[in-house]
This record gives sequence, structure tokens and C-alpha cells, in this order.
Amino acid sequence: MNNFLKLCLFLLFGISFSFAQEQVTLSGTITDASSNETLIGVNVIFPELKTGTTTNEYGFYSITIPKGNYTVQISYLGFNTISKQIELSTSSKQDFSLKASSEELDEVVVEQDIERINIKKPEMSVNSMSAATIKKIPVVLGEADVIKSILLLPGVSNAGEASSGFNVRGGSADQNLILLDEAIIFNSSHLFGFFSVFNPDAIKNLKLYKGGIPSRYGGRISSVLDIYQKDGNSKNFHMTGGIGVVSSRILAEGPIVKNKGSFLIGGRSSYAHLFLKLTDNDNSAYFYDLNTKLSYKLNENNNLYFSGYFGRDVFDINDSFNNVYGNSVVNLRWNHLFSDKLFSNLSLIYSDYYYGLTLNFVGFNWNSGINNFNLKYDFKHYISNKFKLQYGINNVYYKFNPGEIEPEGDDSGINYFKLTDKYANEAAAYIDIEHQITNKLAVEYGLRLSRFDRFGQDEINVYQNNTPVVYNPDLGIYEKATPIDTISASRSKSIKSYTNLEPRIAASYILDETQSIKASYNRMSQYLHLITNTSSPTPLDVWAPSGSFIKPQLLDQYAVGYFKNISDNKYSLETELFFKNIKNRIDYIDGADLIANDAIEQVVLNGEAKAYGMEVLFRKNEGKLQGWLSYTLSESKQRTPGRTPDEPGINNGKWYYTPYDKTHDISVTASYTLTPKWNFGGNFIFQTGRPASYPDGQYEYEGITIPSYGERNNSRLPSYNRLDISATYTPKPKKTKGWQSEWVFSIYNVYNRKNAASVSFRENTEEMRNEAVKLSIYGIIPSITYNFKF
Repeated sequence: MNNFLKLCLFLLFGISFSFAQEQVTLSGTITDASSNETLIGVNVIFPELKTGTTTNEYGFYSITIPKGNYTVQISYLGFNTISKQIELSTSSKQDFSLKASSEELDEVVVEQDIERINIKKPEMSVNSMSAATIKKIPVVLGEADVIKSILLLPGVSNAGEASSGFNVRGGSADQNLILLDEAIIFNSSHLFGFFSVFNPDAIKNLKLYKGGIPSRYGGRISSVLDIYQKDGNSKNFHMTGGIGVVSSRILAEGPIVKNKGSFLIGGRSSYAHLFLKLTDNDNSAYFYDLNTKLSYKLNENNNLYFSGYFGRDVFDINDSFNNVYGNSVVNLRWNHLFSDKLFSNLSLIYSDYYYGLTLNFVGFNWNSGINNFNLKYDFKHYISNKFKLQYGINNVYYKFNPGEIEPEGDDSGINYFKLTDKYANEAAAYIDIEHQITNKLAVEYGLRLSRFDRFGQDEINVYQNNTPVVYNPDLGIYEKATPIDTISASRSKSIKSYTNLEPRIAASYILDETQSIKASYNRMSQYLHLITNTSSPTPLDVWAPSGSFIKPQLLDQYAVGYFKNISDNKYSLETELFFKNIKNRIDYIDGADLIANDAIEQVVLNGEAKAYGMEVLFRKNEGKLQGWLSYTLSESKQRTPGRTPDEPGINNGKWYYTPYDKTHDISVTASYTLTPKWNFGGNFIFQTGRPASYPDGQYEYEGITIPSYGERNNSRLPSYNRLDISATYTPKPKKTKGWQSEWVFSIYNVYNRKNAASVSFRENTEEMRNEAVKLSIYGIIPSITYNFKF
């Protein structure tokens, strides 16, 4: 590792000196002329030099070239290209504003450059998606949805309809790092998966990293979903909204100080429960959320941003059962430009996930959650066109509240009870290097150093032989060990720490101007674990930190791919092979009790997991008909062998399919612009059924027939498939000012297929036999949404 660091320093200083002479730097910010919204991924090209760069997440660019007179071209799909003659004798700053192309104002037609593959860049296993693309994909109940959109990409799936979260390359939902303006989101779903927590009107763009993950990201081992909100319009006041069958949304943005400061505030709420009030049904289920952002330009070198999100879901059954859960995040950011080559971003972030439950018929309240304080300081250093650095530090302090029971009412027979709070800290330093070695070979490599400290708490169990799970050879089962003592430790004392080096590397070799091959390797660590016995996360699930008995998960992922642009980028093809190996994947002993368990180490064992497969993504990028075909062939397994030769382990130590394994996953997404007024869209999805445990026999006990089970996940649910369609009608497509509107008509699950969410087994007392019962969530669902802006 010392040799690796020496090589990095040698390259840094050597290349820096070699490019110092007769070079000048052009830098600046590129924005939308109508709103001053910064634009991500804008191309800044110098045709004479056959070189260029793109803007970062804050619209900033920097490029170093020899002195001289040049033509600079600024291009971004959906906007008019700027071509300007410039004389570069000294380093200078030049901002650009792009105007939307009049012939491409309909955002149904426009797809941004960020969605297209870059043959030359070593970036792989990454999918970008614009808000415009997300809005034209038909979804259940008619509202555009970030999570439902990424499920149409290769390597991404979920546990089924009305399920929370998503799974990437055979990984679990808790292995995904979800960021909203850099803040961690612990639960990405409303109404248990009917909606996502992301308001589509507030989203600027998103990137999903499935592999080749840069060193600046850490803490999860499957993927990173990085979402940025819009900054707000600093020129004019605008409002956007939509009215749907079960929910509506509205967003306002405008200047605080014209051309310097802006605000954005948006809200959503569902109201289907109000219709229940018109009947005798006292039940209700609804959600609401709020997005906000303030932006202010202090001067040419300093910008401040304040962004926040608050969301809640509420379930109420006959006023006897009440459930409230949701996320709250706040982020204060400072962008500072030290020079035309050094850009920095400092972020102070607070994130909270809360879960509350009230049972009035029992007389108690249950509260649990996790909150964290996050400090990030990131730097982007443009050494030269062929050598760029990104480095920084990150520190996250966690407080875990596993659960607290409070009596409700004077006549409650429940006593106050509190599960022990847990505390931890995760710190990291990283460096990412973008290196254009030759005209054909480009490499991105980096290193992340992470350290996790589990701090003291009020009560810590002590076990004989330091073993919280024991094996009973007489019964052939694993059992909870009885603590022999408890100790207390100060919250300022680290009772267990882990340090990991996480190297990352990705390379791209250009075969010609239209095709390349790429390869990547990732080592990543995950110190938090979602304690759940379901394939889809639920609000009642509890996050637990690594410690003396639960080790951090460690991932090694390898990927190789072939990428090709076809017919001048009208079509594109991406193919990848991947292999993932995971150490310390926790598994649960048979009969594990996970709810309100203050000693979760008594029911878990450390195992391993692996996943491998092939992904194909074929896109049609231009024309009236646009869309993509994605296919994934993969396998995902895990096992937990015995700790000694005398122990069988879980599932007899054999490999078994994870709940997220889907051998075949095919999706076709298309949109067709018939006229400027009418646009049509559709999705077709086919997936192999999820693994499930079916009984392989039965026995009778005191006259009751009881099914018996063999190996875990020894069967599968029936295959899943459905077709969705939509039609968007824009009454006045050429209208660019004043009130603008559109109608979205959609049908989810057109042919009303009853896909199985689960299969359970029960005894039919009338026919005196066991029977399987299929549970389906959705049938056919038509919807209408009215969208507007002014």
C-alpha cells in the first residue's frame, strides 16, 4: 500500500510540473438561462485540440490547455449549442448560460446527455436518469416515481409489488446507500412501496452506481443512489404541480435576490383516506412530505445552499392502531473556489429516521429510530486535462434507538421499558484519481480508508467463551446463550473498532471512436445492518451497528464490459459481467425473534454471500420512438457454515438462494411522440419468481396437521410479468409562458395479471387437507393525473 501512495504522489507532482509551462486554465459555471439553475454534465469542447471536459454536480468546469486562439463549444441536449471564439493568453473565468432549444421544449422528447454512455470514460456500472425521463414512465397510481424508474434498469429489482426499497445485483435493500443532496435516506418508500419519498418535480437528476463506485462513496456494499434536488429559479417565480387520483403535489420556486439567491419549496400528500371517511370505514393510510432548498451566491467564489426534506406516513385502524414513520434531513453546504483549478464543498448534514406505533387497545406507545450527524469536506482538483484529483474526509456519528415502550393513558397496564441505545462513529478519508494515460487508455483509481468505532452503552452482555449463540447437539438447533454478566461503558469509549482499506479501480480502453471495453474492481465495507426477516424492509425493522459480535460486511466486486455507440449515438449498447463476494453477511437462526430484541447478537451468525451475472442494456436515444431494453441473467446465494466441525451451520451449511435472487429479469421501456400534443409510453416486465420456502412434508400433532420444511428457499414463487401503458396529452405544446398543462392517462397491469406477492400454507378444515394460498397485491389500476406549471 505504501508503494501505491508513493506512485500517486509521484504522478501528482510529476504531471503537475510538466503541465505548468505554457498552459492556461479556463473555468466557470454553466447555467440554464431561464432560471440560473446549474447544469450537470454539460460538454465543454475545444474541437481544434480534440479535448474537452464536463461540468460537475454544481455546474462548475475547469480545463487547462496551451495558450492560443480557439473555438469553444458548449453543448447540452435540449439546449442551443454555444460556439464562441476565445483568445487564451492567461487563465480566465468564463460563465455560460444556455437557452432551451425551441424545437425541443417538450421534455417528453428531450433526454439529457447524462443518460448516454461515454465510451472514453472508465466509468461503468453506472446509470444516469433525468427528471424528464422519469416523468414519462407509467407507474402505479399515475405519479412519476424515482424508485419505480430505476427498477427498469439492468441489475435492479425489488421484492415485488407494494414492497419497499430495491435490490441491486442480488444484494439486500439495506446494502444501498441512498443520498438526497448528500444526506442519507434510511427508508426510500411511502405507503410500503406504493410511492417513493422523492418528489419528481424537485429532482434535478440522479445517478445509480452498481459497481465501479468511486472512493468518495462508502458505508454500503451494493450500490449508491445519488440524487440532487433543483436549486430553484433565481430569475423568475414559477409553480409546478399535479393532481392525481390518490395524491397531489405542488412546488414553488423563485428569486430571493434576483440572479443571486433562490428558494424552492414543494409538498406532496395523498388523500385517498378522505374518501373512506365518507363511508363507515374508520381506517386511513396516507403520507405527506416537504422538500425545500435555499441557494445564495455570496460572490464569484462562494455559494451557500440549505436543503431539507421532511416526510411522514400515517396508518390508522379504527382509532386503535396508529403507525407513524418517516425521514427528516437537513444539509447546509458551502461551495468555495480556491482557484480556477481547485473546487471545494463543505457539508454539515443531519439525518433522522423515526418509527412510532400506538396500540390504544393495549395502552402503549412504541418509538424507535436512528439519527446521525455527518460532516463532509470534498475537493476537486483539476491538475491537468489528463490528471484530476478528488479527495476529502467524511465523519458520521450515529445514535440508534432500538425501541422504547411508554404507557398510554392512566389505566394502561404497561410499564415503561427502554431498549438500550447504541452509539457509533464512522470516519473516512479518500482520494479519487482520473488519469488519461494514453489516447486510448483511461483509468480511475482511488483509495478509501474507513474506521468504525462502536461506543459504550448502559448495558453490555457478557457471555461464556464470548459466544452469544450456542449449539444444542441434543436437539440439533442453535439457541440463545444466557449472559453471565452485564457491564457498562462510557459513550466516549470505543469498545470495538474496525479499520478497512478500500481500493477502487476502473479502466477503459477505446477500440475506436464508437466502442470500448471497460473493467473495474471495488472493495467496500458496510458497518450498519438492517435487522429484518422479510425480503422487503418494513418500518418496524431495526438498524444495528457492527460490534463485538456482528462484524462489518466486506465486498469484493469485479466487473468487465463492452460498450458501443451505434449510428452516431442514435443507439447504444452496454453489456457487463459481474462477480460479487461478500464476507460477514449476517443470517438468522431458525425461530429468531427480531422484534424488540435487546440482544440481537443471540440470534445471528456471520456467514458469506456471492452473486454473479450478466447485464445488457440497449437504448434507442433519438427519434419519435425512444426507450430501452434491459436484461439481467444472475444468481445470488448465501451460506452460513458451522463455526466448528461439530456444528451444522444454518441450512446445514449449504448455499441457498437469497430472497432477492431472480434468474431472469427483462424489461422493455418505450415512449412514442405521435404529435406535439400526444405522447405514448409503455413498460413490459418479466421476472423469474422469488425464492421461497415451501413445505416438503407434513405431520400430525394432537389432531392438527402441521407442515414441515426442508432446506431454505427450496422453491420459487410463480414468474412475474405485467404491461403498463400511458398517454400524455398537452393541449398547447408550443406555449412557453403563463399557464401550461398536460393530462396523463395510465393503466398499470393492463391485462390484470394476479402476480403472487407471497404463497402461504394453511389447513382447509372443510376438506381436511393443507392448501397453498396466493396473495396478490395489484390487479389492473387505471389513473388520471393533471400536471401544470406557470
